[in-house]
Amino acid sequence: MGNKPLTVAACVLLAWSNVASAAVPPPTTLNFSGYQWNVRSGSGGPGPNNWSDQNVYVDPNTGYLHLKLTYSNGSWYAAELVSQQNFGFGTYQFQLQGQPVPLDPNVVFGMFNYGPPTLGPDGTNEIDIEFASFDTTGATPTHGNWTVWPAVAGAQMSPTTQFSTGPTVDANTQRFTWSSTQVAFQALSGPTDTNSGEYANWTYAPSDYLDRIPQHAMPVHMNLWLLGGNAPTNGQNVEVVVSSFKFTPLSPAPEPGSAPLMAAGIGIVWMANRRRKKTKG
Repeated sequence: MGNKPLTVAACVLLAWSNVASAAVPPPTTLNFSGYQWNVRSGSGGPGPNNWSDQNVYVDPNTGYLHLKLTYSNGSWYAAELVSQQNFGFGTYQFQLQGQPVPLDPNVVFGMFNYGPPTLGPDGTNEIDIEFASFDTTGATPTHGNWTVWPAVAGAQMSPTTQFSTGPTVDANTQRFTWSSTQVAFQALSGPTDTNSGEYANWTYAPSDYLDRIPQHAMPVHMNLWLLGGNAPTNGQNVEVVVSSFKFTPLSPAPEPGSAPLMAAGIGIVWMANRRRKKTKG
């Protein structure tokens, strides 16, 4: 407004704006694996769920990230954190303590990229690794799910590809490599930076990749939540431990302008109020 005097209406609007802003507290933040993250609180999708910033913490002794589902004062509370940094084409690696399966049928653990509304509506611009027990009726139950949501609304999304949990081990590595033309997923036993111990993989490489592969940089999310907001069938709290997150950009990096990879902002209000729709398989 510069040096112009404020009208009464403008003063009222400014006062209301300040009150509205004050009603949305700044997010809790933490440092994990060398990156800064915002921790979610409030309510909303997926689920919908109640979200507590008390359900996400980093152990000061190990540096490991803990996500919890807890019951308190008559309600269940889920956990989610979102990177402050946007990440583009490259390899995303999540190392877990133990195996987060089999999970209760109402519990979902996700590690994924997800774009803000400026990139497109819900159901676009998302790359998912999820553990859940949506469908375990087959001869070999599968608890892992990989999905690539399209870059533009209306484009065909990838099939949800399921994978088994692999051997029982003390650690597990989940990884995907994202480029402008494809997304390649891997599931590996143990804490590994190589391809040793791989027990499942899938590469999604559609011919119309500009429509069906996200093309913009996005923040990384990790969450532990309740399907439909329904309590775990066994009534027990749940905890997942992530020992590390690592991002390695594609080398050589794309030349500026060679692909429509652009930074996409993430806002506190969006984080608090976004709605995501999840369906089985």
